[in-house]
Amino acid sequence: MSEAVMTTTAPSAKPRTKAFSINTSAAVIGAYLVFLLLPIYWLLNMSLKTNQEILSSFSLWPENLTFDNYITIFTDASWYSGYINSITYVSMNTVLSIAVALPAAYAFSRYRFLGDKHLFFWLLTNRMAPPAVFALPFFQLYSSVGLFDTHIAVALAHTLFNVPLAVWIMEGFMSGVPKEIDETAYIDGYSFPKFFAKIFMPLIASGVGVAAFFCFMFSWVELLLARTLTSVAAKPIAATMTRTVSASGVDWGVLAAAGVLTIIPGALVIWFVRNHIAKGFALGRV
Repeated sequence: MSEAVMTTTAPSAKPRTKAFSINTSAAVIGAYLVFLLLPIYWLLNMSLKTNQEILSSFSLWPENLTFDNYITIFTDASWYSGYINSITYVSMNTVLSIAVALPAAYAFSRYRFLGDKHLFFWLLTNRMAPPAVFALPFFQLYSSVGLFDTHIAVALAHTLFNVPLAVWIMEGFMSGVPKEIDETAYIDGYSFPKFFAKIFMPLIASGVGVAAFFCFMFSWVELLLARTLTSVAAKPIAATMTRTVSASGVDWGVLAAAGVLTIIPGALVIWFVRNHIAKGFALGRV
């Protein structure tokens, strides 16, 4: 009798244990997501408050909702021009980096030549160096040739770090494409530009998307070179944000609103290349 009872009750313990482990995992993941999103929510919360409310009270949501901080950014030329400058040189850098890295990555993946591995390692060492090492040389060079305080100056400076990274990422994707595809295309009468554009590029589209994402994000968040190589005409938004510090203190509301708007371009890029990033983590050197 007791054995029959044990036989009928024992299997029910496993589903309960499994349900408990699922609930625990969900709770841990939920707490982790809250921990990650809390700074972003708090930044948004501050951007919708006045400085007086930010400094005088602690609240989880704005007591007196205001959009004056965002209006200040969109109506002050020095603020919105900073966003335009940042997006301009970041876009230029991304296009330049990918355009230079594509043929270089193809050469490293398809050909073997004297010193190829040493050259590949030298490219990666440029990526490992901190931007502060190159700030003064770039400043003197661009000042002497008349490129100081221009968008192309910052874009070219960032290619020193983004091209090696893009070459490294795309070379991994290209090495995964069989060389027989190249040979078959040549036999079929394809020229190299036609083969590269119509056959090879679709095969490595995920690698290009991942490389473009990392190039964009590095150039978007990099501050030292962007501030050193610009003054007024091409000053980025990160440098403009220092204007919130004045004799009367820090304009926390405007600074928070600028921070929220700074997150948006990166979030949009992640949304559009999310599928490529997923494939990059699964297949490429990411």
